[in-house]
Amino acid sequence: MARDRSGNGAPPETVISIIGPGMQVIGGCQTDGTIRIEGSVEGTVRAGKAVVVGKDGSVDGEVFTQDAVISGRVSGVLVAESRLELQATCRIEGEVRARRMQLEEGAILNGTVKMGENFRDSSPVPAVALSAPQPPETGNPPNSQMAEVRGSEA
Repeated sequence: MARDRSGNGAPPETVISIIGPGMQVIGGCQTDGTIRIEGSVEGTVRAGKAVVVGKDGSVDGEVFTQDAVISGRVSGVLVAESRLELQATCRIEGEVRARRMQLEEGAILNGTVKMGENFRDSSPVPAVALSAPQPPETGNPPNSQMAEVRGSEA
């Protein structure tokens, strides 16, 4: 017997949409809930609740969401209205705007960053390139755009 699922009662913001490994989306993705990207997206990703980019996932384009957890690669604009978590395996190239950000040791962020209460302003501040420190060239001062991110030691 077939069941009517039109009245399942699940609010759209509780739904998790998944772009699986090996899947490629060219164009935009939009959801009221959460989207998890394990494949690749070329275009704009909009999620009302959260965007999660897995270790092997990638986005070439724009990401707009409340919360984001990035383990893979994002190239373009990344806007998190509330919280952005950049995990150790991530690589970000482009513009980042977030109210708050957590950056794990090993995460790579090259681009511009705008944080705090005024993160929506369109004039981002240049970010420090975050990766393993490079040895200074002899006779030249160390690259002031390089910094090492260290986590708390247990």
